[in-house]
Amino acid sequence: MKRILAVVLSLSAFAVFANEPAATAPAAKKTDVAKAQTIVTQVCAACHGADGNSVSAANPSLAGQHAKYITAQLTHFKSGARKNAVMAGMVATLTPDDMDSLGVYFAEKKSKGNSAKDPALAKLGEKIYRGGNASTGVPACAGCHAPNGIGIPAQYPRLSGQYADYTVTQLKAFNAGERNNVMMNGVAARLSEKEMKAVAEYIAGLH
Repeated sequence: MKRILAVVLSLSAFAVFANEPAATAPAAKKTDVAKAQTIVTQVCAACHGADGNSVSAANPSLAGQHAKYITAQLTHFKSGARKNAVMAGMVATLTPDDMDSLGVYFAEKKSKGNSAKDPALAKLGEKIYRGGNASTGVPACAGCHAPNGIGIPAQYPRLSGQYADYTVTQLKAFNAGERNNVMMNGVAARLSEKEMKAVAEYIAGLH
């Protein structure tokens, strides 16, 4: 009787698994760099440069940035999770595949970098970037963005060579809660305006 019951239970278990829907693998995104180049020429180049190197300190350079980070930010602009009236309009017609392709396009471009214009300010920035500020609880930026500022793909963005003005603007946005990231909101809240400018100045010349 026990053997019969065991067989019945075994068959019942098989029936349960047999009736479960098969796991469906997520659809692979279609990367079309040629299409991305067309979008860049028509839409992105005016602010970010055709090769991802912006000519204006108000607009970030995207060349060499991690593909998944760019795609994520475009997705956030489109969903409204990241607020920017200009970018909301730019991404309105982009598909997920377009955003993925744009990430790959810019990631493959070479960053021309920048340079620090104020050595003394950059020196203070280096101290904070590499060692943080223990007295105010500011962690070292290098811990997440790497000592050379290249970041960690899919986790933390590349910062090296970015315009100081743009970096300061983003730190202020994190401080004000206009950009939502728990870690960066906390870090920016502990930075003084001078420290923000110092870190940004150092990052501009970081290679």
